[in-house]
This record gives sequence, structure tokens and C-alpha cells, in this order.
Amino acid sequence: MAYVTSLFARKMVAAAGEGVDGPALLQAAGLDPEGAWDPKVMIPDTAYYDLLEGIAEQTDVTDLPVRGGASMRCDDYGALGLAWKAAPDLRGSLSRVERYARLWTSVVSYEVRPDPQGTLFILHRSGPRRLGLRLSNETTLASAVSLVRQVSSAPFVPLEVLIRHSAPKRTDAHEAWFGCPLRFDAELDALRISDEALGRANILGDEGISRYLTSHLDAELSQIAPEDTLVRRARDAIAQGLSEGVPKMEDIAHELGLSGRSFHRRLSEQGLNFQGLTEETRRDLAEGLLREPNYTLAEIAFLTGFSEQSSFTRAFKRWVGVTPASFRKDHASG
Repeated sequence: MAYVTSLFARKMVAAAGEGVDGPALLQAAGLDPEGAWDPKVMIPDTAYYDLLEGIAEQTDVTDLPVRGGASMRCDDYGALGLAWKAAPDLRGSLSRVERYARLWTSVVSYEVRPDPQGTLFILHRSGPRRLGLRLSNETTLASAVSLVRQVSSAPFVPLEVLIRHSAPKRTDAHEAWFGCPLRFDAELDALRISDEALGRANILGDEGISRYLTSHLDAELSQIAPEDTLVRRARDAIAQGLSEGVPKMEDIAHELGLSGRSFHRRLSEQGLNFQGLTEETRRDLAEGLLREPNYTLAEIAFLTGFSEQSSFTRAFKRWVGVTPASFRKDHASG
């Protein structure tokens, strides 16, 4: 299972304001509404997406990603936030995120990629693009701009914002916040940044402090079990192969660069087996697709590895306790 920091959940509930039942939303995500805002407390990514969709059921969330992103502060991220501030320039700050994002999420990875028109700071996130995931991606891009503006020695505006999903019903708040062209239905989720902005000195850049903090972060990173990444990669590979039927363990192992025996052993060391991991992946994928109205039940059955819709219906009812149609009626993201 993939996780994100509970800090994001608390920030988004706070950004939603009095129009939502914040305590109930946090409790549903497994958090104590009165608990400390500890970024090291993690929640499943699905619980976070459920929380965002719960907010959407209670209030208009068109502007929520901008408000939530704007509320993010470097100091919220502990040592990583300090390392962001202490980096000598913006390129260094983004490189810190590219390397150490794993400390606060196993859902997202980042990439700093050279581009003919500058440099792309890319957000990589797999999974069905349900409403919660879309809101989360917009928030992540908005928060990246907020964090840059907190350390930049000059006003910062990206060259362009790229967002893979379609535009919300209004984009005026997005345009005002980013201050640059926004391109929805793009091929990536990313900020395009000028080389001039990347090389600009950070206000609090300090090479000595930066080295100290990155050594601390390297130590933290080394304590994260690499098997978490293996399971996530395996789930991604299973999900991608389901449209051709249920994949075999040996095929997934080969895709991960492992022997079947080694893959089986490493799953067993975590109390997992391939059949269970496949069932969990199919269920999570089905739930995500059912939240999207543009997929028919027959298409979802195919995408989750079933040759017949009736077989999918029986399996889904066994997993969740209700039929796919009933689940869709109760959880459609609209």
C-alpha cells in the first residue's frame, strides 16, 4: 500500500475552511482531529484521496488546490524543508525534492528534466485519475510554487504549468496564483521553469548547512525499507498488465529484474504473496475506475483482468460487499 504524510490531509481540511466537517473527515482518514501536525505520521494514499473527495461532497473544491498549495510552508517539512531553504539556488532546492521526496510519500516521485524551453520539474504519480488524485496533483504543483517563492531572492513565476487532466469549471484562481499560462490535458504534470530562475540564489542559501542537512536526510532515507518500493513497482506492473488478463508471477518478476523465486521470497519476507497482491491491486484499480463516470462497467471489467462483466461483478462484491453499480452510485466523483 502507498502512503502520504498526514500533514497534507490536515492542510487541505484547514484550507477547506468552515464549510466542511473537518473533524469527521480527519477521523475517516484515521487521524485524531486534535492530534499533532506531524509530517512523519503517514496515511494510505486512498484515504487521502477519499478525504479530498469527501471535501468535494461538502463544498466547491475548484479553488481548493490553490488555497491548499499556498498554505504550505518550508518549515512544515522538517529537515527537508530546511534543506530546501539552505540549498544555494532553486536548482539545488528542486534536486533535494527529487532525491528525498520518498521521506514524505511513497505515491509521488519527482524529476528535474532539461527542456529546450527551460527545465521541467515533473510530478510522477500512477493510478486512476480519480477526483482525489487530480486535486492532489494540482495542489502539489501549487505548493511547489509557494515553496519556491518563500526562498527566492526575486519574484518567481513559472514559464508554464502543465496538467494532465482536463481543466476544472473555473481556472481564474489557478491563473492568478501561478501567473503564467496553464495547459490542461497536457502530457505531463509539471512546472516549466526558466534557467535564470533556476540559477537565482536562495535567500537563505548556505552550503555548509546544506551539506549537514543532506547528510541527515541521507541517513533517514537509508532507514526506509527498499521493499516498499518493490511492492509499489510490482503493483504498478500488475495494474498495467491486467488489460491482457491476470499476469503471472514470473512475468512480473522478470519485468522487475528478478527471478520468480527471488520475487516470491522478497514478498514472503513482508508477509505478502503474489496472489494477494494481485487481488489487492485489482480491487484498488476497480474502485478508482468506478469513481470515474467515463468508464463503463464492461470496460472496467476488462481493465481489471476479467473476461466477462459477470465475473467482475461477483469478484467485486466479494471484495467490497456491494456490486460495482452500487459502489459507483455511492462514490461517483462527478
